[in-house]
Amino acid sequence: MKFWIAGLLLVAIAGCASTDRLDPVPSNLTANALPLGLTNARFFPGVQAADIAAEWGKAIQRQRRAKGLSQTANLHEAQFLAISGGGDNGAFGSGLLVGWTEAGNRPEFEVVTGVSTGALIAPFAFLGPKYDRQLRDVYTTVSAKDIYSQRMIVDAIYNDAMADTTPLWRFISKFVDQTMLDRIAEEYQKGRLLFIASTDLDAQRPSIWNVGAIAASKDPRALDLVRKILRASSAVPGFFQPVMIDVDLNGRPYQEMHVDGGAIAQMFLYPPSIDLRKIADRDRKAYLIRNARLDPEWASVERRTLPIAGRAISTMIQSSGSNDVLRIYNTTKRDGVDYNLAYIGSDFKAPHKGDFDRAYMNALFDYGYKQAVAGYPWRKVPPILSKIAGVEGQTE
Repeated sequence: MKFWIAGLLLVAIAGCASTDRLDPVPSNLTANALPLGLTNARFFPGVQAADIAAEWGKAIQRQRRAKGLSQTANLHEAQFLAISGGGDNGAFGSGLLVGWTEAGNRPEFEVVTGVSTGALIAPFAFLGPKYDRQLRDVYTTVSAKDIYSQRMIVDAIYNDAMADTTPLWRFISKFVDQTMLDRIAEEYQKGRLLFIASTDLDAQRPSIWNVGAIAASKDPRALDLVRKILRASSAVPGFFQPVMIDVDLNGRPYQEMHVDGGAIAQMFLYPPSIDLRKIADRDRKAYLIRNARLDPEWASVERRTLPIAGRAISTMIQSSGSNDVLRIYNTTKRDGVDYNLAYIGSDFKAPHKGDFDRAYMNALFDYGYKQAVAGYPWRKVPPILSKIAGVEGQTE
């Protein structure tokens, strides 16, 4: 994206600028800080894999209780959904989900994860077809003015980003209301999980937010926190404002600085350090929606600083997304999870005139929608492995 390079250059220019904030959490106590005072509101997967596994195990127990089963009863196949970042390319995932409903075979997902634009899609996907209308509206009626307002260069240098995302905050608040939060809490009590990733810049660690647990806490601050999490997961560093999240550590308030989860990973399913087979012995199927192409997009790059740097950064993002798809594939193969991948194909040719171009997003929504209605050909292996094997790709 063009704003990644603009943001990074701004950071270099404004290296000595600062804005007020509470103290960050001390480095050796990062995992001990508690949002809303909850021990399971979020997890740092690098150091809290056991805690994530324990939360997952408790979800299985709640699921059995909700179904009136014994705590040792067998469970049906679990369906997982992971939704990647991709900015306005989230229109693809939105269209795919709505078309999947129309096709009549969209499952209820036991676990839904989201990063960046995938974080904005995830609550709607988690709550199911009843929220398809809102999901469609999010990606077919939005434009750049609904996401951010550009700051003057002098204001940007001495502030925390090139753009003000107050419009995005209002947009999120319009759709993510108390009714939605209550619905998420109800599903959490049934044993379903909704995870959103952001990046803790202070700690340089991914943060996985347990949105269902936050909603179920009934804390009066829960709605505000969930909105902040969604805003943070979409906060492109340097261009979009970071989000300051209040936490408590031994009775003292601190603030964490959070930005786009895509700064670390474009997509996640569950930490590879978790052995799902130890949580419950059952069949599992994972669906991955990559809101981007997975083949290189050729372009003639101008021999000037900004185009060169911008192209290099977009290449890094594209490579990161491809590596995430491959990493998740390897983890699912190890754990016996059925792997299914969707992504924007090279056959999509609509012109992209700028970020959050409404015409482009509507065309991409329709592209995903029509493929799903016709029966999306889920890929069983990442494209790079298909090419190595000398085949075009296996589909479901």
